[in-house]
Amino acid sequence: MDEINAIAPSVFSDNMVIMAETFAVNILFSWIIIHFLYYRKSHRRDFYFTFLLISIAIFFLMFFMTYMLDNMKGKTSIGIGIGLFGIFSIMRYRTDTMPVREMTYLFSIICLAVVNALAAGGLEFQPIVLLPNMAVLLAIMLCELLLLNKKEATKLIQYDRIALITPDKHDELIADLEERTGLKIKHAEVGAIDFLRDMAIVRITYVDNSKTLKDARIQHTIKLRRDQWENVQDTQ
Repeated sequence: MDEINAIAPSVFSDNMVIMAETFAVNILFSWIIIHFLYYRKSHRRDFYFTFLLISIAIFFLMFFMTYMLDNMKGKTSIGIGIGLFGIFSIMRYRTDTMPVREMTYLFSIICLAVVNALAAGGLEFQPIVLLPNMAVLLAIMLCELLLLNKKEATKLIQYDRIALITPDKHDELIADLEERTGLKIKHAEVGAIDFLRDMAIVRITYVDNSKTLKDARIQHTIKLRRDQWENVQDTQ
């Protein structure tokens, strides 16, 4: 305990300003990614809260685990190991299955926080820390604009007019689905067929003119269990 108390003042005096500067970089880039790239499409306030708080927590976790033990006879590796264990454990911090897009944002935010925390322990602020932050920001922007900005979406439908599922009546199937759903359908693919109940599962690809990104789990859900209806909560 005396050894930690003797080391702590020097660590704080040497690294506090650099830590504050690097933390400002971390929170700035994290907020830009979360607010302007993620939230602009999804409008999920729960994930907004989660991403921002995890970014802050991971930054300080890695910083103090690494540099509070910096001079304790080579025990820095212990701090890094414990910090990384906590980081990867946080990936299981969820009460429900996280969509792929949200999981990707979470992993990116965690990686940025780790990189920034490691860069905060130098003798002076290192401008090179801006490069990984800008690289991740640019990569997410390009992916959002070029890959996820397509006005197409898919949906699974339980279809009852089984006479129209044959290949020769594909155009009639499209026309019937467009009339009944009000969507501009580009493609329809027939999946499972139940002749006992005269129904089939049809996956449609349609033009999506909505301004928000739909949750893929909702788009592909065929039925909801009773407990799902009873426990519906507003996440907006």
